[in-house]
Amino acid sequence: MILGLHHVQIACPAGSEDDLRAFYSGVLGLPEIPKPPILAARGGCWFQIGPQELHCGVEPGFQPARKAHPCLLVDDLDTVASAVRATRHEVTHDESIPGVRRFHTTDPVGNRLEIQQA
Repeated sequence: MILGLHHVQIACPAGSEDDLRAFYSGVLGLPEIPKPPILAARGGCWFQIGPQELHCGVEPGFQPARKAHPCLLVDDLDTVASAVRATRHEVTHDESIPGVRRFHTTDPVGNRLEIQQA
């Protein structure tokens, strides 16, 4: 039986790790977690999200995900939106689900993200 979700992996281009760290750790406050040495040699970076993880994995011929996306739950949507805007990333609020406060944005390499009020 499936017990839960351990991690989600998104793709990134080689050499983008510092920008991803600045965004996911610096802006969104996710702690980076070390990759096992054999995997660290491949590049990319991992972040902790509660009990789950977000893995950014280097992909040759990288193309950002425009539709597929992780959704991150936050306790203060307005504060996170302000922090994202301060990095010059677009914040697009979406009210299409009644009673749900959320917005979409992109990470530094163009992957789509949804941020939702918990």
